[in-house]
Amino acid sequence: MTSSVLLFTAFAVILIVAALGVITARNPVHAALFLVLSFFTGSALWMMLEAEFLAIALVLVYVGAVMVLFLFVVMMLNIDLDRLREGFWRHLPLGAGVAILMVVEMVLVVSSKQFAKMTTVGNTTGVSNTQELGLLLYNQYVYPFELAAAILLLAIVAAIALTHRRRKDSRYMDPAAQVGVKASERIKIIKMPAERDL
Repeated sequence: MTSSVLLFTAFAVILIVAALGVITARNPVHAALFLVLSFFTGSALWMMLEAEFLAIALVLVYVGAVMVLFLFVVMMLNIDLDRLREGFWRHLPLGAGVAILMVVEMVLVVSSKQFAKMTTVGNTTGVSNTQELGLLLYNQYVYPFELAAAILLLAIVAAIALTHRRRKDSRYMDPAAQVGVKASERIKIIKMPAERDL
């Protein structure tokens, strides 16, 4: 066995154990940490396939942003673990069916003729795969890329508009009224009688 096969086997075993830890851990924080470990090992597998951009994107986006958000939410909420465990056995047949369906789909994809044609692993064009990805995105797929960017921008604007709807209990200041106020209206001096000390 070569060193690359040994490394792949080690990372694959760690990834499988971490994925099993995600679904079998009793504590949600431990499950989230197992998911971080699985993301890191998946990123290492991407690095072995010489897909550096995807590896660093997996670490930065999922581990750096999404999982930190998950951990904050899980640690801030008071989760009743006994209540979460109540419906585990009831939903096990559905989960097992979905898992078997996914395994069958992966076997069909790997055993297909199209997958067998992809025998070359690594970069053969002489440019980095980040540059190759950029050339594909901004040349061949520029219109779908811009359409996806516009849809994401629309989703951000819609989320902000839904969040900041005018409410009756919110205090709103009119900037035009603030700018148009006169100097005499800014402060009022009121004479009050002195209070006696008790």
